[in-house]
Formats: sequence, C-alpha cells, structure tokens
Amino acid sequence: MHNALEMAQRAAEAADGKKAFDILILDLRGLTSVADYFVLCSGSSTTQVGAIMDGIGQALANLGVHPGHIEGMSASTWVLMDYGDVVIHIFEEQTRAYYSLERLWGDAPCVPAAVHAPALQGAPA
Repeated sequence: MHNALEMAQRAAEAADGKKAFDILILDLRGLTSVADYFVLCSGSSTTQVGAIMDGIGQALANLGVHPGHIEGMSASTWVLMDYGDVVIHIFEEQTRAYYSLERLWGDAPCVPAAVHAPALQGAPA
C-alpha cells in the first residue's frame, strides 16, 4: 500500500501529463478528518476534465489503488475522485473559480508537486 502523500503526488503528476493546470496538493492533516490531502487541478473544457480523470484513475490503478467513489462524471465540470485519505478535485476552469476551494481551505499548507503545469492561470509573474 502506498502512503497518502505518494498517492497525491502521483495523481498530480498524472494530471500534469494530461495538461491540467493550477495543480495544487493541500495538506489537510490536522484540519479535518475528511482526508489527509486534496489534489486540485483544472482543465480548460469538460472533455479535458474527463481526460484528466481517466489519466489519474489509470495512474493510481497501476499502483493498485482504486477510488471508493467518483462523483460528477456526467457533467464533468467538477469531478471528485475519493481515494479515502486522498480526495482529487478536477475542475473545469470557471467552476473552480466559482467554488474556490483554495480559499475555503486557505489554512491548509500546499505540498510541492513535481509538475510542469503553470501554478496559477493569470497569476502575476
């Protein structure tokens, strides 16, 4: 079994491989019992959100890890993949801006992720 941080990092890498952007790993330990880590990422379209979901699902399945639950696949503007200690949120760009989970979980430290995607779309350089 892989630890939660390894799973979160692998999910972030898989999202990056599908050209996701705004990829963040939030460390929720000590803040909630819901999960240890959230992985947040965005796609520019519902088609890309679906591709990111498939890529993450395959990458974690290759590690022998499968989600307990997936929500939002029909609309694909916000897909939630629940792996227990790791919950992955894949957003269509406008939906992420609307719900702003980064702001809601603002007390959670960000964990560095080895990804090539831009940290924040439209952020000042």
